[in-house]
Amino acid sequence: MGSYNTLSHFQRLLSFTKQLTSHVNQGSHDKALTLFHHIQASLALPLDAHVFSLILKSCSSLRRPQLGAAVHAHVTKSSFLPNPYVASALVDMYGKCVSVWTARHLFDEIPHRNVVVWNAMISVYTRNADVAEALRLFEAMDVEPDVGTYNTIMAGMSAMDDGSFRAVEVYRKMCERGWKPDLITLLALLRACVGVAAFRFVKEIHGYDVRNGIDSRSQLSSGLVEAYGRCGCVENAHSVFRGLKEKDVVAWSSLISVYAVHGEARAAFDVFREMEWANVVPDKITFLAVLKACSHAEGLADEALSYFDCMRRYGVRANSDHYSCLVDVLSRAGRLREAYEVIRKMPVKVTARAWGALLSGCRTYGNLELAEIAGRALSELEPDNPSHYLLLSTIYVSLGRHDEAHRMRREMRHKGVKATVGRSWTVQE
Repeated sequence: MGSYNTLSHFQRLLSFTKQLTSHVNQGSHDKALTLFHHIQASLALPLDAHVFSLILKSCSSLRRPQLGAAVHAHVTKSSFLPNPYVASALVDMYGKCVSVWTARHLFDEIPHRNVVVWNAMISVYTRNADVAEALRLFEAMDVEPDVGTYNTIMAGMSAMDDGSFRAVEVYRKMCERGWKPDLITLLALLRACVGVAAFRFVKEIHGYDVRNGIDSRSQLSSGLVEAYGRCGCVENAHSVFRGLKEKDVVAWSSLISVYAVHGEARAAFDVFREMEWANVVPDKITFLAVLKACSHAEGLADEALSYFDCMRRYGVRANSDHYSCLVDVLSRAGRLREAYEVIRKMPVKVTARAWGALLSGCRTYGNLELAEIAGRALSELEPDNPSHYLLLSTIYVSLGRHDEAHRMRREMRHKGVKATVGRSWTVQE
């Protein structure tokens, strides 16, 4: 009878675990937590490590640190901490829900750390933009890094202002170690290539994808569209887009963005219309791309206002980036008072980018009144940014107000604000 009950328990646990796995994989984390509580209440025998690793993922996604800590207590009581999947899920949960320090403290206490656990801690650092600490941990690894390790490091570096070349170096090192790139590798590398407009590397990624069939969906292809566009190869971008079997909103938005970057606003508008005809619903990224197209061309303020109204029809709520683009378009067109009214009535937080766009427009059209308003706002938002002081100073000089220009320079010196030397990257193909 006892063996029958034990068998029945494991059959029910197996069934529950399958359901739990399905909920977690589909992102239905509320359902996963409800099921977990039901499992705890209905099964008398202890749970296995896999259940704990799954529920910790849900705790991370829903930002439930208290429940995560309770699961941690169960894990410790059940002696599951040495299990690498449970340990990595705990590190990830603490990194997302509590703090980097707490995650590292737990990581240091884990007795047997395999590459999965190391990758979890490195990811915590890169997610929190501490790439330097991630690299130190990477170099201190006492197990062989895998593709996931390199992918995490590359993704972290690609997000840095000056990390693109270093990300490519990590990729080369990974290949030298005999690891083959996967989709995540190529996406991280592609982001690095976009950062420095490295056409040869973009072609290399494209070729590798074609030869190995890495991207079964359009995720990488959409990235290639944008990457080719950033490198100035609009034809290549268009070719990749047309070759897509299924064109989702990301792919359409990427092509619109390519034309926007190159100032081909009319082509961007045509693509937007094609997208609508294809019954693909534009999202906030699509509208940001089309507004940038208006911004990078001249005399398209009315079109920008029209697309802004179109957002409302599609139920897309404008954010700070959309409003900043609209202010930029109006300011470039000399419609400074309208731009200022947009800023005044913004239902979202006004960013330095919006005020900076207005200030630039004031320099072009010599509007000192609005320039001083924008300048004051910028000095509060970004007191250490020298460009705003210099721009307002330039406006004073252009209007013959040299005393005010000198005052701006003195204010910069008083605040210790120094003009930075410009720099640029070049890639030798």
